[in-house]
Amino acid sequence: MTRELSSEPSREPSRERSRGLSVEGIAYGGDYNPEQWPEEVWAEDVRLMREAGVNMVSVNIFSWALLEPREGEYDFSRLDRILALLHENGIAADLATPTAAPPAWFFRAHPEALPVDKDGRGLSYGSRQTFCPSSPAYREAALRIAGALARRYADHPAVVMWHIHNEYGCHNAECHCDESAAAFRRWLRARYGDDLAALNDAWGTTFWSQWYYDWDEIIPPRPTGAVPNPTHQLDWRRFCSDALLSLYEAEREVLLEAAPDTPATTNFMVMYNFDALDYWRWAPKLDVVSNDHYLQSADPESQIDIALSGDLVRSLAGGPWLLMEHSTGAVNWQPVNRAKGPGELRRNALAHVARGADGIAYFQWRAAKAGAEQWHSAMLPHAGTDSQIWRDVVRLGADLRALGEVRGAVGTAQVAIVWDWNARWAMELPSQPSESLRFQDLVRAWYEPLWRAGVAVDFVRPDADLSAYRVVLAPSLYLVDDEGAANLVSFASDGGTLAVGFHSGAVDENCHVRLGGYPGAFREALGVRTDELFPLLPGESVGLSGGGTGTLWSERVRLAGAEPVESYTSGPLTGVPAVTRNSLGGGVTWYVATQPDAATLAGLVDRIRTEAGVEAVRATPRGVEAALRRGPDADYLFLINHTDRDAEVPVSADATELLTGKVTTGGSVAVAAGDVVVVREPRGE
Repeated sequence: MTRELSSEPSREPSRERSRGLSVEGIAYGGDYNPEQWPEEVWAEDVRLMREAGVNMVSVNIFSWALLEPREGEYDFSRLDRILALLHENGIAADLATPTAAPPAWFFRAHPEALPVDKDGRGLSYGSRQTFCPSSPAYREAALRIAGALARRYADHPAVVMWHIHNEYGCHNAECHCDESAAAFRRWLRARYGDDLAALNDAWGTTFWSQWYYDWDEIIPPRPTGAVPNPTHQLDWRRFCSDALLSLYEAEREVLLEAAPDTPATTNFMVMYNFDALDYWRWAPKLDVVSNDHYLQSADPESQIDIALSGDLVRSLAGGPWLLMEHSTGAVNWQPVNRAKGPGELRRNALAHVARGADGIAYFQWRAAKAGAEQWHSAMLPHAGTDSQIWRDVVRLGADLRALGEVRGAVGTAQVAIVWDWNARWAMELPSQPSESLRFQDLVRAWYEPLWRAGVAVDFVRPDADLSAYRVVLAPSLYLVDDEGAANLVSFASDGGTLAVGFHSGAVDENCHVRLGGYPGAFREALGVRTDELFPLLPGESVGLSGGGTGTLWSERVRLAGAEPVESYTSGPLTGVPAVTRNSLGGGVTWYVATQPDAATLAGLVDRIRTEAGVEAVRATPRGVEAALRRGPDADYLFLINHTDRDAEVPVSADATELLTGKVTTGGSVAVAAGDVVVVREPRGE
C-alpha cells in the first residue's frame, strides 16, 4: 500500500533555533591560526582570503597558552589585533574558546586533571585534549578562560559565532581515574533515582555475583579477568558522552550570559571512525549544528561516506548545518595520506552543500610548517599560490558565492534510516554472536543503493515523528526500548513500510535479551519467529533463492504470518526463509535475516521503496550523484559526476545553471566527467 503524504517537504521536524549565523550566503573559510606565524604574514593572509572569497574563519581554537600565560593573567593584545584585522577586511570570526588544549602550567599545578586510560596508565600533557572530562580543576579553568573571552569580545563586530572547544571526545572520550569513577557514580545515582536495587536489576548483577551493596563499590569498566558486564559498559558509554556534554553546556552558559544574541556551536565528528558521543542528545543544545568530516584514503567510494554523513548531520540539525572542517587534500593521521585527485576538492565540498551544508570550511587556512599537523593539507598550501590546491580554493569560493540563494533550503526525503548510538555501542560490545558486525558498515550497505538510485534519505531516532516518511529502514537496531519499538511498529500499521535488518530488536535499553524468540521487539510485527542464530564465519556465504548470496549472518526463521521472499539454498538452513514480507494493518513490514550481496540488497531496497511509491529525486546515469534541496520558490538540483564520462540529466524546461548562469535548453543539462552542476528549477504554486 502506498502511504499518502502531504505535499510539504518531508524531513525531520526542525527545532526552533533563536540564534542563527549572520554571515550572508554560504559561509566559506577555515581554521585560522595566525599565532603560528610572524605578524607580517597576517596582511598577506587576509589579502588572499579576500581573493579566495573567504567570509568567515574560526580563530583562537588552540591559543590558551598564549592568552593566559599564567593562571588568571591574560594577554588579549594579539587576539585584539587579529580580530580587528579580520573585521577591517570584511571577514567574520567564529571565535573559539581554546579549552581543547590546556597549557603546561595548568597541568603542573593540577596533575590530577590528567586522564587515565582503561589500563590505569596515566597520560601526560604535550598534545591536545589531555584532560579528564570530570576534573573539577579543568572545568574551573575552562570556564574562567571562556568567561574572560566572553566579557571582552561579546560586542566585538567581527564575532558572529562562538566556537566552543574543538572536537569533544576526539582523544579523551573516556577517563578511568578515581575522579571519573566518582562522577560516574553520581551519574548512575541520578539515572536510577538513587535506587541501588534498580541499578542491580538493570545491570543483571545476579550474574557472576556482581551484586552491589554500596554505590562506592561501582567503578568504571576497567580490564578484568573475563568479559565485563554489558550494561555496565553501555551505561559507561552513556556517561562519557554526557560528561563531555556537561562541559559544553557549562561553557555555553558562560557565553550566553555575556552575549545572549550570539549563536554557539561545537564541531561534531559524524564520520566513519568516531562513535564516542550520542549526537541526538547533543544536537538540541547547539544554536548551529556543525560537523567535521574527513575522507578515508582506503575507501574507493568515499563520496558515499560524504553523503551519508551529510544526511545524518542534516537530520541531527533538523535542517541546514555547517561543515566546520574537512581537507583540501591529504590529512596527516592515516597510514597512507593520499592527495585528492583532479576536481575532487570541488566535488567533495559541493556534495556537502547538496546535503544541507550552508557553510564550507577547512582545516586549516595556511599549512603549518611545524607541529603535529605539518603534513595536513590547507587552503593555502606549503607551495603557496602557485599550486593546484590554491586554484581550486579560489574557484570554490566563486562557486559558493554563486550558490548564495541555496542557503536555508531544506531536504525532501520520504525514506528514513534509523540511527541510534546506543544500539551501535551495545551491538559492538564483546561476546556477541558475531564480532564481525559493525553498525556503520551495516547501515552504509542499506544506504548505498539509495544513494546510487538518487533517493533522498533522512536519519531518525527510533522514537522520532515518522509521519513525513513512506519508508523507514532499520538495518541495525540491536538495542531498542519499548517506546522506540512501538513507534516503528505503529508507523507500519498506520500505512508505512518498515524494513528491519537481522539482529535487530534483540535487547531492551538495559541490554536484556527480549525473550520468546528473535527478532525480539519486532517479531510479531514482522510475522516471523527465529529460535536460533547461525552467524557465518569470515569468508563463508550461503546461497539465496534469487541467485545471490548472503554473508555475516543467517538464522532459523519460521513464518508466523509473513510470506517468504528469499530462502537459503545452501548450508544447514537450506529452504529456510532469509527475507520475508508481511502485511501489518495498513502497511508492510520486511525482515532481512542475512547480509545479501550488494546487487541483491540493491534490488531488495529498490523493490521496497518502489512498492511504497518512493521515487528518485532525478533519474541519472550510474555514477552521477543527484541530491535536491527545496527553497521557498524553487528546487535546487545538485548533480555530481563521479565518473570519467560525460552525462546528460533531465531538468525542467525553465531551469538555470547557478554555477554558470546559463539557462538550460531542451529539458536536460550536460554534466561533464568529474564536474558538478547545480540547477535552479522554479516551482509553481
